[in-house]
Formats: sequence, C-alpha cells, structure tokens
Amino acid sequence: MRMPRVLTTVLLALGLAITVPAPASAGENAGESLVALGDSYTSGTGAGDYSDVLCTRSRNAYPALWAEATAPASFTFAACGGATIPDVLNRQIRYLDGNTTLVGISIGGNDAGFASIMLSCMLSTQAGCEQRLDEAAEYVRDELPGKLDALYAAIRNRAPRARVVVVGYPYLYKEGGVCPSMGSGKRTAINDGSDLLNQVIADRAAAAGFVFADARPAFAGHEICTDDPWISGSTIHPTAEGHEKGYLPAFRAAAS
Repeated sequence: MRMPRVLTTVLLALGLAITVPAPASAGENAGESLVALGDSYTSGTGAGDYSDVLCTRSRNAYPALWAEATAPASFTFAACGGATIPDVLNRQIRYLDGNTTLVGISIGGNDAGFASIMLSCMLSTQAGCEQRLDEAAEYVRDELPGKLDALYAAIRNRAPRARVVVVGYPYLYKEGGVCPSMGSGKRTAINDGSDLLNQVIADRAAAAGFVFADARPAFAGHEICTDDPWISGSTIHPTAEGHEKGYLPAFRAAAS
C-alpha cells in the first residue's frame, strides 16, 4: 500500500516513521502490528522505489512486501539506512508499544564499521583489507554483544508481547572463481567476517528469546559475481529481487 506522496513528504520533514493502517479487507494477519527497525538491510537501500530518500525506505524492502501481502492491522516502517544501535535506541524504538505483535530488525553492521570495511577492501591491498576486518572482529567479539543485549532488552521492555525477528546479513560475494570487483582472498575474508557478525547477533538474539532469520542460506548462489546476483555490486546491498526472493521468505518463516 502506498501513502499519498504529499503526506509522506510531511512525515519525512518531521523526522517520523511511516505508519500504514491495514486496508478494509485485512487478511489472516489482521491482528498483527508490525514495526520494522534497524539499518539499510531492513530499510531497503539499493532496492529502489523509495517511499523516502533520507532513510532509503523502499517499497520493495522485505517488511513492506510482507505488510502488502499479509495486510496486518498496522505497519510502521522506522528502519533507516546507516542506522547504528544508538540510532535505534534514540529514534526508532519509540514506535514500539504494548500493541506491537511483530518486530523485524537488522542491526550491527554499521556499528562494526561496514562502510569503512568495504571501502578499505575495495581500495587497499589484501593486507589492508584484512587489517580492517581484524579491527572490526575485535569490536564484534568484545563490544557488540553487550550493546545488542542492551538494545534487545529495550525492545522487549517496550514491546513485551511481540515476536521479534532478528534478520542476519547475507554473504556479499561468491567465493572462488573470477570476480572483477574483488580478489578471491578479500572475498573470503569478508565472508568470514560476516560469519562472525552473524554468529554474535544470533547468539544474543537467542539469549533475548528472539528468533534469528539467517540470510546466508536464502541468498546462497546469488551473491555478487554469481550469474544471478541478488546483491548489487554497486550499492553492496540486496536488490529488490533479493528482498523478494531472499529476505522475505526468511522473514516470513521466522515470523510464523
């Protein structure tokens, strides 16, 4: 469902998330109230057809697709490209309340320095790429768990009866073979970093009683430099097809 463009513009000017009520012909999820939180992998950066440009919230992102297909009682799209854990705590979780029944969230990549890691691996040597990944790995092991615990506790406090689906990150690159945009060693190192990040996120989600939706199997065979990529080599984010065929089925299975 699309909101009138003028109303969307007003909401963006006020810095508000977009909340969409269900249509009159609500489906089997008519009682659900979905709130989408987190970073660009939930907002839909790279998926096009944006309902705004400031947060790159895409109508092709998996939460919007889920809401369109299932017609919940309400859908609040608060995820924002570039968001970190403090951003979610300070700007996004205010949209949760006792009526929230379902939460989708991806977070942690920007806290670990996703953008600078990718820049280093694209522009520097193998050693430079691995050094930046090692720095990120130290943060992911030592600091990220506590920050996730605090965030997940805040989410549970504000939405005590919600089913919370924590969506992980896919592998970005295929390993082996030729990939003009990234050498083989760098691709393997980046994917190893994804494994560590996903492991920590999954562990803390389980400790909080949340459900982890692993995106790696969903995107298998559709990474950058495969014959049918669902991740854009230019934006390093899932495409509209990636959200529809990768993230949406993973989220739907975890949310059921």
